[in-house]
Amino acid sequence: MRVVSANPAPVAARTAPVRGLVRRLGLAALLLCGAAAIVPVHAESLALEKDELKLGFIKLTDMAPLAIAKEKGFFEEEGLYVTLEPQANWKVLLDRVITGELDGAHMLAGQPLAATIGYGTRAAIVTPFSMDLNGNAITVSNDVWAQMKPNILAGADGKPVHPIKADALKPVVETFKAAGKPFNLGMVFPVSTHNYELRYWLASGGIHPGFYSTNDTSGQIKGDALISVTPPPQMPSTLESGTIVGYSVGEPWNQAAVVKGIGVPVVTDLEIWKNNPEKVFGLTKEFTQKNPNTTLALTKALIRAAQWLDADNNANRPEAVKILAKPEYVGADAKVIANSMTGTFEYEKGDKRDVPDFNVFFRHNATYPYYSDAIWYLTQMRRWGQIPEYKDDAWYVETAKSVYLPDIYMKAAEMLVKDGKVKKEDFPFGTDGFKPATSDFIDGVTYDGRKPNAYIDSLAIGLKGRQQVKGAEVTGG
Repeated sequence: MRVVSANPAPVAARTAPVRGLVRRLGLAALLLCGAAAIVPVHAESLALEKDELKLGFIKLTDMAPLAIAKEKGFFEEEGLYVTLEPQANWKVLLDRVITGELDGAHMLAGQPLAATIGYGTRAAIVTPFSMDLNGNAITVSNDVWAQMKPNILAGADGKPVHPIKADALKPVVETFKAAGKPFNLGMVFPVSTHNYELRYWLASGGIHPGFYSTNDTSGQIKGDALISVTPPPQMPSTLESGTIVGYSVGEPWNQAAVVKGIGVPVVTDLEIWKNNPEKVFGLTKEFTQKNPNTTLALTKALIRAAQWLDADNNANRPEAVKILAKPEYVGADAKVIANSMTGTFEYEKGDKRDVPDFNVFFRHNATYPYYSDAIWYLTQMRRWGQIPEYKDDAWYVETAKSVYLPDIYMKAAEMLVKDGKVKKEDFPFGTDGFKPATSDFIDGVTYDGRKPNAYIDSLAIGLKGRQQVKGAEVTGG
């Protein structure tokens, strides 16, 4: 027997009485019973291999496509009956997908890649769907902010000019070092976007974020700042206690620091790398092979949810905020979620600015799984020693293509276009999976996904060429 959530979607409420009949008697019997009017009609139906699914997520606002696909009935319109289950942390979430306890999950973009190359847990994890762009920020304590402020240019209105570069933080880090105090920072997981964005920002300002090695997975070798894992919901309290002096995390945990008056978000990931990919929807390769139609149906529902989230210049965001504020989803105060989810972002208290692209779920081809996005994460793994040895350019491309599955995505998009649910022009038909080279980074360095080693070598701080970390030293060239 299927367990129905305490807060069923509107479509679920309408179809629940007939669901059992659909499955036991078939559509023909329902037509005879006059129930056709409440059964979703598809231009092209899929013979699902598995229709009851359990999907995992972490309590962050960028899990929104999952919540919306359930609450607005998009899953059920594809014949899927989905239970959404929050997970304790990213490792537990990944492990439960691997064991099959979860059929799929909201994942860090780096997780499927790291699992595939065997960094941490080895497993064949793939993704046909990118969940969003942007959505993170770096927050520092009030004390650190007070020390940074004299190094930051103020505008005519007296407010700090953004983006704030890590150059303003470097003298503060040096003061800590001179006093023999560690400069402790938090991020959510070693292969998280938050880790790589934090490291990128620090390094762009001349602050070494530390290396990983095969024998030392702390990521703190030679680090000027000492970065470690802190679970997202615990970040504000850990900052308040003084255990860390800053962190990199997704929402609503940066805005929570503002509301509580304990910290200041100094830079968003939109400012570090414009329209960077954030989360993906991860499944085991085995699941996609055994359940190809179910995978397509999931992808279709998630595309529709993402489209709804960005429709009409974010007109649906206030409703999305109310949904996400429910305890079974993010469970944070709606006002805190709205601070970033509705097209604004509050830095210091009272310094709320329009940032319509802080959270992007559909526009800018946000949901398409680009190979070049995957390759960027692999370059950062190599840069900081998580990939300990040199790999040629072909390896990066092959690895990206083994994890990112745009063919499934485009097939789902084609079906939705045929159904009249989406517009063809909203999708990158004809792409080869690589975005054009871009210098939309806070340091202006150009990234070309087709030339990963040239990109790695162009970065001032980090491993280059055939360098490796041996003990506490970098060797080779």
